Amino acid sequence: MELDKFVMTDQSTVTSDQYDFVAEDDICDLPTTSEIQTWMISYLAQMLEVNPDEIDITIPFDRYGLDSSAVVGMTGDLEDWLKIELDPTLVYDYPTIKALTKHIAEEL
Repeated sequence: MELDKFVMTDQSTVTSDQYDFVAEDDICDLPTTSEIQTWMISYLAQMLEVNPDEIDITIPFDRYGLDSSAVVGMTGDLEDWLKIELDPTLVYDYPTIKALTKHIAEEL
């Protein structure tokens, strides 16, 4: 659909070349809850050198032995992957993969 002209509520006319529009195809596809969860499972499994099947999404991060630097690193890498800024303390507020994934998906 080409957007050539829009009529404003005050009846003035605006042409599309006066504004920058983002085509629907250009909108970044946001990851799903499942994709975020899969990323986090893979990341944690790689960090711990275990099979992803051994990661339980309901077990708190600290039970996996993650120290604060590992948590900050994970949060930073997750930020890079999602292309958004995350508070490094989110892992303490949402201490499991399940809880953190749900929170992030709701914020996107």
